[in-house]
Amino acid sequence: MLTRARGRRGAAVVVGVAAGCLLLSGCGAEILPLVAVERDTDGGFTAVLRPCGDDLITGLSLVGTHGDPEQNLSGWDTTVDRRGADARFPLFSPPASWHAAPVGPQRVVPGYTYELAFGKAVPTYEYTGTVTFTAKDLSTLKPGQVWADGKAMSLGAFEKLADDSC
Repeated sequence: MLTRARGRRGAAVVVGVAAGCLLLSGCGAEILPLVAVERDTDGGFTAVLRPCGDDLITGLSLVGTHGDPEQNLSGWDTTVDRRGADARFPLFSPPASWHAAPVGPQRVVPGYTYELAFGKAVPTYEYTGTVTFTAKDLSTLKPGQVWADGKAMSLGAFEKLADDSC
């Protein structure tokens, strides 16, 4: 039960980042393609995060849902904020220093929709970096390709997309 509450809280933080901008500035946080999932040569999946510059980011989470977007059934969440710096790690194993709480099965479950996301933290809540995917989406990836911005692409194309988005 505690794990589900943490999952909802992690998802709520990302949503809260976007809502905070709406309330404070009259506009929504921009959704940017700063997150990707890469297929490894061994068939596993790696999370690739590319925040803008040295921004403080928050709401780091992987939320897997099946119907109810408020209920995390497979993934992890963390309440740790971190300062910029790109990150790359196995999809279901974020860095230990993030103190991530696992939620449900720690694998991509067919029929679930996943969102891997983070948001720029205070004071401006300018953007949310996110990628949404399913097991079917990831099954189309060849080793070295990533799923980002709703489609498969090369890692280089994602890096350019992320750079151009900042």
